[in-house]
Amino acid sequence: MARALRIQYPGAYYHVTCRGNERREIYKDVEDRKLFKEKLQVSLEVYAVEALSYVLMRNHFHLLISTPQGNLSEFMRHFNISYTAAYNRRHRRNGHLYQGRYQAFLGHYDF
Repeated sequence: MARALRIQYPGAYYHVTCRGNERREIYKDVEDRKLFKEKLQVSLEVYAVEALSYVLMRNHFHLLISTPQGNLSEFMRHFNISYTAAYNRRHRRNGHLYQGRYQAFLGHYDF
């Protein structure tokens, strides 16, 4: 069965979450959290995505973002690959860091 298509359009708001592979930790220490935030900042700038809030949990993260250009998939691809590559280099490991695809819940938020 094919995956459901992502709904993307300019100005959309999303609650995005992604869990570590086998529910394992995706940050081993403070340096990993710093690296995560650095890679997130670069991806936000490159894709002109706005982060409204984020939460870094032991084995997953949550982002509340807005995509003025309707480019969620491109942004998440860049971000997840960038952080995974940096994490793998730092810890001298190979392979997947995340369990499956990220989840993105399209929403309407009144601030």
